[in-house]
Amino acid sequence: MMSITEKISTELQHLSNPEKREIFPRFFKAGKGEYGEGDRFLGVTVPDIRSVARRHKDIALDEIRELMQSEWHEVRLCALLVMVEKSKKKDDGLRRRLFDLYLSLTERINNWDLVDLSCRFLVGEYLLDKSRDILYRLSQSPLLWDNRIAIVSTYAFIRKGELEDTYALSDLMMHHPHDLMHKAIGWMLREAGKRDPERLYGYVLGHRADMPRTMLRYAIEKFSPEERAVLMQRV
Repeated sequence: MMSITEKISTELQHLSNPEKREIFPRFFKAGKGEYGEGDRFLGVTVPDIRSVARRHKDIALDEIRELMQSEWHEVRLCALLVMVEKSKKKDDGLRRRLFDLYLSLTERINNWDLVDLSCRFLVGEYLLDKSRDILYRLSQSPLLWDNRIAIVSTYAFIRKGELEDTYALSDLMMHHPHDLMHKAIGWMLREAGKRDPERLYGYVLGHRADMPRTMLRYAIEKFSPEERAVLMQRV
């Protein structure tokens, strides 16, 4: 008889798309020397993974931890989406255990999609009424995925109109060496700008001389062509 983790892995394997299985390693940069080096892909789409996660949302946390050790990217994503489903329950104790589990597994949350589809719910929303000090510690971690979790988790705060942590973390990681962080910070700044366009305009105007170009482009995407032309100018 299969264990629940074996059952979930088998269900995902049956949903494999051969074309996507070939494309995903290139799309998620799994080649030698790339940020996703060595990752393996079944070729399963996110909607299909969500369906499997919803069917198994009642599995134990130990089983989630076991799934997170899988060599398959989609199995790890399914485990994270199970955690997101569990976090919807109004159970503070469970949400704390999910938060702690998540932060103990960041080395396995090792690509941008795994981070982006989970951290807002499991970290950001949990911290809405708590100290955000952990995000500042994550921002200084040597692990790229910790850094990305720190900034993308602030999306939960932005949705509540709370922008301070997004800007503070952007300051701290402005000169991060990795393009994935330039994109993530620019994305969160853009989302903050939807809440307060004037603040974003002033922030970019003050940082445009040293802000990485990718970050800048992402941040100003929603401004008018005329505003973007000004903000793209080096001083």
